[in-house]
Amino acid sequence: MTSALREPAIALGGVTRVFGTHPAIVGVRLVVPRGEVVLLRGPNGAGKSTLLRVIATALSPTWGGGTVLGFDLVRERQQVRRHTDLLGHRTRLYEDLTAAENLHFACALHGADPGRVPEALARVGLDDVAGERVSGFSQGMRQRVALARALLREADLLLLDEPYAGLDEQAKRLVDGVVAAAGRAGRTVVLATHDPTGAGLATRTVEMDAGRLWDDAVAAAEAVAR
Repeated sequence: MTSALREPAIALGGVTRVFGTHPAIVGVRLVVPRGEVVLLRGPNGAGKSTLLRVIATALSPTWGGGTVLGFDLVRERQQVRRHTDLLGHRTRLYEDLTAAENLHFACALHGADPGRVPEALARVGLDDVAGERVSGFSQGMRQRVALARALLREADLLLLDEPYAGLDEQAKRLVDGVVAAAGRAGRTVVLATHDPTGAGLATRTVEMDAGRLWDDAVAAAEAVAR
């Protein structure tokens, strides 16, 4: 086993991200062992999206640092991105391409098997619109295409930012299926939500508010102390 594989999936040390004069996340220390399914829970504006974007290297820390899958968060951004998939409010789809073309492009970028594209679209209920351009899709349908992309990539680390927002019950069950499949395969998942939905899939819950983070045990201890 290489040293990178022995390291946690996520190891952050005092990460802070400031926008102008506003700190979005403050002194975040987080260690997530490989194979965990972590529920990151907190109200809107708590800093959850910013934290996931830092982990995915879409944003750089203002202060602090850490590793993701054994790679340095700042110096080895491309290696982190190669093994991480972020599904957020922006689905990162190409509007002028069809659903199938978007997935074929993702396969070419990440070395996934393009022969699995029809199966992935079928699993998210979009096989009948595979040849239609994404520009005509609703937000819920776009989320489904992004879920299909996550199924194809099978990234070592899957980051889900409010994945249930705007989805009907059937689509929410699809999200749960993706998370459950990733967990069974030993991949690491961080699911950020302000909703208790998805808690049953998690092996651990971490709370976030006002840019600060604490897990179940710390929160319980603080509640007793008060």
